[in-house]
Amino acid sequence: MGSTGPDSYSHSLPGSLGCTVPQAMGRQWEPTMSAAERAGCVVSASRAGEPEAGSWSCSGVILSRSPGLVLCHGGIFTPFLRAGSGALIAASTACLPGDSCGDDLRLHVQWGPTASSPAGRAERDSPGVCTPQCACREADQLAQPRGRPPQPPRSAELLLLLSCPAFRAHFTRLFGGEAAEQWRFASGAPEDEVSEEEVEDQLRALGWFALLRVLPGDAAAEAEELGATVSVAPLGAVPKGAPLLACGSPFGAFCPDIFLNTLSRGVLSNAAGPLLLTDARCLPGTEGGGVFATRPAGTLVALVAAPLCWKAREWVGLTLLCAAAPLLRAARAALGRLCPAAAALTALLPPEVGVPRGLPLPAPEPQWAAAAVLVECGSVWGSGVAVAPRLVVTCRHVTPRETARVLVRTATPKSAKIWGHVVFATQETSPYDIAVVSLEEALDGIPMPEPAEHFHEGEAVSVVGFGVFGQACGPSVTAGILSAVVQVDDTPVMLQTTCAVHGGSSGGPLFSTHSGDLLGIVASNTRDNTTGATYPHLNFSIPITVLQPALRRYQQTRDLGGLRELDCAAQPVRVVWRLQRPLTEAPRSKL
Repeated sequence: MGSTGPDSYSHSLPGSLGCTVPQAMGRQWEPTMSAAERAGCVVSASRAGEPEAGSWSCSGVILSRSPGLVLCHGGIFTPFLRAGSGALIAASTACLPGDSCGDDLRLHVQWGPTASSPAGRAERDSPGVCTPQCACREADQLAQPRGRPPQPPRSAELLLLLSCPAFRAHFTRLFGGEAAEQWRFASGAPEDEVSEEEVEDQLRALGWFALLRVLPGDAAAEAEELGATVSVAPLGAVPKGAPLLACGSPFGAFCPDIFLNTLSRGVLSNAAGPLLLTDARCLPGTEGGGVFATRPAGTLVALVAAPLCWKAREWVGLTLLCAAAPLLRAARAALGRLCPAAAALTALLPPEVGVPRGLPLPAPEPQWAAAAVLVECGSVWGSGVAVAPRLVVTCRHVTPRETARVLVRTATPKSAKIWGHVVFATQETSPYDIAVVSLEEALDGIPMPEPAEHFHEGEAVSVVGFGVFGQACGPSVTAGILSAVVQVDDTPVMLQTTCAVHGGSSGGPLFSTHSGDLLGIVASNTRDNTTGATYPHLNFSIPITVLQPALRRYQQTRDLGGLRELDCAAQPVRVVWRLQRPLTEAPRSKL
């Protein structure tokens, strides 16, 4: 894991893009952004006296500035392990001392200017200049540097390599066994030329991190910033759907003036113990970067374990994380045992919020998320949404036959299994992919969502569904915006969003993040018919306003007439759902 040298990357210069962020939103994120950038850094590893061998780099989190302690991804150390990457799976203690790597290992850490540093004071408002290792000199006239150059790289030493056994156990449960062949957690696209040995090394290093000590530098400057720079969220304290901010350096040490501490927003999509998933969009080189919560602002939640997850050669749009709390607990336990000379550093590792007293209970997940259910019909499964205590709506391709018996599973308040049967499914020729399931028992303890009456392009939305591996660890939450409301005769017939949607999410609910109103039913994402690629962040939902009158009529009278009318949609609606233009000429889109 981690990026190789600067020569490994090419870059392109985008055109000028503008973006305006509402002031209120900016203020909400500002404290977390400040904490994330202050804690972010990039770590590079190379061999002494062998510049031709290249370097390996990743992102990291500054835990303390004086003395300097950094936690980063462990993947960049596999080339230096004396016993090879096999030592990572043979380590029964889940920790390895720093001398597990060869004596030729050379480490450097680089971070942005701080308020107390000379660079921070002198360069606060002046244009930055690319550092010598930046290979993009030709871009100077076209790309605007970020303003303040990073601090010069500082030498560091490896104290220990550590992992979280619970993370590995959950990873094996979710991504191992028969599913292992479908998944890949590489730094590049599936078609990139990566040897089997490199892929094996990356998998072995997944879940491993490294604790570094930055060697003393300018003592006068360091004296101004003592102690821990971050606080840590206890495991389980952040609920699904909570906003997160990822801070990492795409492409590692490549051109830090531009890429150092790049930010990405998302939510906590799912969790299995210390194995977390977020829909924040990260890139190769951000492995080891910090992921922070907004409440309390700037609290470190996790580190990036794998920025790109691929299933069946498709990018799923999720980033794999390892919770920070168990990693730091492992570091505290291992420092005294494996590094007696550095045992005193244990006191400088950042504290967990609320520990040892008043451990905060996890904030409740949004109530609207509870309406999402898992729908199983034989070997086919997908998502659904409870619209009444005994009524679930899903997609026809999840439950294709009327009268079919299906099993509905809930995630909250406790996992329950209820049988039902399909009372209605649209015909395959219908543009609306909908099925309705009547349950044999009522769903108790689940608040029914309020159907929306209006849609607002640009509003924050969330999809809740059992995509990818929802059967194993419950529904996932992905966030985005309502990017388009497609209308026919001034009536909404299709909703388009930027939420990450995957196989298994079909039939799941689309909610307004702020109001919790049910906006629609997820029907599909987008596939390029030329390349076969699927785009998780471009997907379509059926507006609830299309279904609500027919559902209300069925609930009151058990009359399916209103639902049957979905099969008789007008030609313009069919054209929309075929992703075609209402023109005689052939469409130019590849979709």
